[in-house]
Formats: sequence, structure tokens, C-alpha cells
Amino acid sequence: MALDPTTIRRIANLSRIRVEHDQLEPLSRELNGILGWIEQLNEVNVAGVEPLTGGAQMAMKMRDDVVTDGGYPEKILANAPDRNRQFFAVPKVVE
Repeated sequence: MALDPTTIRRIANLSRIRVEHDQLEPLSRELNGILGWIEQLNEVNVAGVEPLTGGAQMAMKMRDDVVTDGGYPEKILANAPDRNRQFFAVPKVVE
């Protein structure tokens, strides 16, 4: 499938992208090249290949879903620019 300048203009219009007249030919070559790569991928024999749901076929490690406070307030507050005891200190925003 080759894209002509009329189709390129229509795609650009639908995408709300301004394409100048002198850019149509280079853009057409680029998009036709991309479509050529996709056609090459269609030639690959994938019979018997199971689809992947992620990068690795492994069970996810599960942990108990419990609510905690983290248990390490000193580590969390170590990065605070200003603190008041075990709390973040922020400027007053309501008067």
C-alpha cells in the first residue's frame, strides 16, 4: 500500500498537523518506508507461537495487601527540606 500526497494531506488534516506542500514528498517516502517494514513483519511465520502478555512468562510475586504506615519515618523525613518533629513542615497557605 503506497500513500500518495492526497492521502498524506488527509492524514495530516485528521491528525491536526500542518504539513507544507514541499514536505509532502519526503513525508510520503518516510511513511511508505514504515509501511514497507510492516509488510515485512507480516511475512514472518508465527504459526504455533503463543501471544505474550508481557516481557516474561512468569507468575507475579504476590504479597499480603495490608495497610501500614511504612514503619520507617526517619528514612522518609531524611529527605524533607524542613520538618517539625516527625512531620513535614510546609509554609502556611490558609490565613
